[in-house]
Amino acid sequence: MKSLIEYVAQSLVDHPEAVTVREVRKGNAVNIALHVAKDDMGRVIGKNGRVANAIRILLRVAAARQGLRATLDVEEPQ
Repeated sequence: MKSLIEYVAQSLVDHPEAVTVREVRKGNAVNIALHVAKDDMGRVIGKNGRVANAIRILLRVAAARQGLRATLDVEEPQ
């Protein structure tokens, strides 16, 4: 799942080298944190969060196939 989110995010942004994905598993729950460059935040979130929600749906489907529950957090760049 980490590689899926990494691939999608790198395909969307102007600075793919700045994309980092962190995965934390607790039992059957997976939390994925996505970091992108500050300039690319708008591309990843999209208007009214539509792109971020689409990525979350893809993540949930991939997780459900493995019997897991997954969440995605798009974190602020520093």
